Amino acid sequence: MPPGEKLGWVVSGVAVGSRGEVYVLHRGDREWPDAAELDMSPIAATTVLVFDGRTGALLRRWGANQFALPHGIAVDDRDHVWITDLAYQQVFELTADGQLLRTIGERGVAGTDGAHFDRPTKVAVAPDGAFYVSDGYRNSRVVAFGPDGRFLFAWGSKGSGPGQFDLPHGIALDRRGRVYVADRGNARVQVFDRSGRFLAEWKGSGYGRPFDVAVAGDGSIVLADGGDIPARPPDRSSIVVVRPDGRITERFARFGLYDGQLFRAHALAAAPGGAIYVGDASGRIQKFRP
Repeated sequence: MPPGEKLGWVVSGVAVGSRGEVYVLHRGDREWPDAAELDMSPIAATTVLVFDGRTGALLRRWGANQFALPHGIAVDDRDHVWITDLAYQQVFELTADGQLLRTIGERGVAGTDGAHFDRPTKVAVAPDGAFYVSDGYRNSRVVAFGPDGRFLFAWGSKGSGPGQFDLPHGIALDRRGRVYVADRGNARVQVFDRSGRFLAEWKGSGYGRPFDVAVAGDGSIVLADGGDIPARPPDRSSIVVVRPDGRITERFARFGLYDGQLFRAHALAAAPGGAIYVGDASGRIQKFRP
């Protein structure tokens, strides 16, 4: 960061573009609201910062006065950037330098139909341009859209059974068309096909409480275990690497504020070369190499 500047306390999202650029989403000094109603005023700070993944140098920034409570960020195969906003109840598609291309959802209006969200958390984009939204803090569902932005279908409801959710907080797609959802409240990952058919559940102490999910270049699935809220000592926060069949192959990092430790892993991204970037609820982002 430039001298005198710092990221907001929660680095809510991180994504990697095709050229290895790292997109970091934060909220400046906007705090998580205690009240039921969310602050609709735009955040004055630049909420998206783009860094060189190799050197960590800041390349560009944008997003000032554009979002009210941004949550998740994703970058598709065209280097288009997708951001969800909990307060605005919308999903935004933007260029790599922040020019708005498309908006899905009605500003500030919650709903359960195909034209509305209720605090959406993240987007995953398929190679054909179709996209899936984890929706979210209140709707407990996944919503599928076609490449043209047309609503296709949705699945999920509040609960702990197969295909139900308790805060779907992160979502990712692999090249085989599997949809991975970080079902945070249920402390599990659920796996579906692109039609929403339930395939598998990954749950247990080894997986922790997944806040986010990403697909690595070798096909491995990477999970951000953010620990429990509220924290219960001894708390944990770590990264879990899983094979597509659900077998855990690696777990690294632990709870703490030193380098290599995580206070609360909120978001992650896997780069093609194997590096993993983790956005933490300690106002920082860390890079891990294989």
